[in-house]
Amino acid sequence: MSELAGFNIDDMINVTPMNGGKRFLEEEIKELKSVSDSLQNELETLQTEVYQLEGIHKEKEELCRKLQFQCEESEQDSSRQLKQNKKSEELLEEYRCEIQEFKLKHRKQRMKFENQLHQLIEQHKNLHSVFTPERLPEEIESAVNTKSQLLSAEQIKLAQLHRLDGELEEMKKQKQPVTTAAETQEE
Repeated sequence: MSELAGFNIDDMINVTPMNGGKRFLEEEIKELKSVSDSLQNELETLQTEVYQLEGIHKEKEELCRKLQFQCEESEQDSSRQLKQNKKSEELLEEYRCEIQEFKLKHRKQRMKFENQLHQLIEQHKNLHSVFTPERLPEEIESAVNTKSQLLSAEQIKLAQLHRLDGELEEMKKQKQPVTTAAETQEE
């Protein structure tokens, strides 16, 4: 076979498959490089997305902490409010009891006053019936009679008192000589 420019046919046959393999490999490399570039771009996109998601995650964690803190504060406020409400209800109940006691006391006082008022009204009616102008002369006469009876009873009692006083003096005088005689006999 003839040699063409320093190559023989066998070399050409051998080179052609090599050139075909080289092109095939270059295309494979291009394809792999293209896939690698697209994967690199996808990786960068994913890393950007991961970075963004991490930022969002941190924001959400911070928001969650804030919400938990607010929730705890709300629970504490609610607990304080419940305690305050309970104290207020107890105080309110105490005031209600005091008001009821006051009302009962006031009612008893009012009933006592009403009873006293009724008694005074009855006494007034009785006094009015006793001291009517028509009965006044009878009452005066009755008072005069009572006065004269009391004066005569006083006179009788005074007379009895003088008589008893006189008898007592007389008894003292009679006892004195007996006591003197008894004293002289004892000596």
